[in-house]
Amino acid sequence: MSFGKAGSYGTGFFFGWLHGNNGNCNACSEKETLVLTSKITAFDPAWSKKFEKERNLISDAFGDRLVAIYHVGSTAVPGLAAKPEIDMLVEVSNLHRTPEADRFMRSCGHIRGNDLSPEHHYYRKDVAGVRTHKVHVCPIGHLELSRMLYFRDLLRQDVDLREQYQRLKLKLEAENTAGMSEYLAGKSPFIDAVLSAKPDTGE
Repeated sequence: MSFGKAGSYGTGFFFGWLHGNNGNCNACSEKETLVLTSKITAFDPAWSKKFEKERNLISDAFGDRLVAIYHVGSTAVPGLAAKPEIDMLVEVSNLHRTPEADRFMRSCGHIRGNDLSPEHHYYRKDVAGVRTHKVHVCPIGHLELSRMLYFRDLLRQDVDLREQYQRLKLKLEAENTAGMSEYLAGKSPFIDAVLSAKPDTGE
């Protein structure tokens, strides 16, 4: 799968887990819109272990509403360079008892941010001032569930697509002058193009 050179894609919907709206994310602090939270590094096999450890830590936050917790984002794709921030996608049966979940997550170091879209909750975790985890919580059937998993799986399966995405990310980081919002906005057209080409499964 090929999508040409970086920056050549049309605009479309923005990927909620990339904070949407050209990278202007309500869940990010003002400081975060000015600086990149961390540097892109070579793929680290330890990322999967960090995901598993955090999954075990936070799973009780959602009680019997928990359906599954997925490792998503670039750290979930073997061979792909990434910012060492573990993206986690929590699928729940519903968003009831959210205040209880918020308290449990806070006890684990995860701070609730503003929703990224309707029924798309977001938490972030920093250790010693460094972003380590981002957690997305969506109910069964939410569009972002299929988008995030589909994009992850495509990157895992398609070496050419993975290399294109890695080159784009490294280019955006090297040329960045306006921080996180600029970086996320630069990735969004690429992701739009990939997801727009998703086959219609009739679901």
